[in-house]
Amino acid sequence: MADNARARKLADRIQVVVAETLDRRIKDPRLGFVTITDARVTGDLREATVFYTVYGDEEERAASAAALESAKGILRSEVGRQTGVRFTPTLAFVPDALPDNARTIDDLLDKARAQDAQVREASTGATYAGDADPYRKPDEDAEDGDDASA
Repeated sequence: MADNARARKLADRIQVVVAETLDRRIKDPRLGFVTITDARVTGDLREATVFYTVYGDEEERAASAAALESAKGILRSEVGRQTGVRFTPTLAFVPDALPDNARTIDDLLDKARAQDAQVREASTGATYAGDADPYRKPDEDAEDGDDASA
């Protein structure tokens, strides 16, 4: 369990170091508005996966991905310098799917709202197929029984 805690601490530190280094040292014009959303390190602390999002269209995402790949060496050396671990983990950059998933969920919620509105419109002014109160009352049963015996 201690190894998992150490890996999580290192991942958190890598996330901060990569974000700060991208902000301060990397001056690649292809690098768009990149946000480092998460980092995960394997249990042996040899490989780190850095998740990121890019604000913009598909072309800007591709350009930012290329810029991150070209800056990987600088970022890795900065991670090694600031973390002080014996073996600096290799970095792999992966686009975070969270914004796309959130957008899909928002679209589904909008569709559900639209269908609810259609059902609400169809039900306004509608009446029940049977009587307003289809259930028999106990005192009606007693009256029916008195009428049958008379």
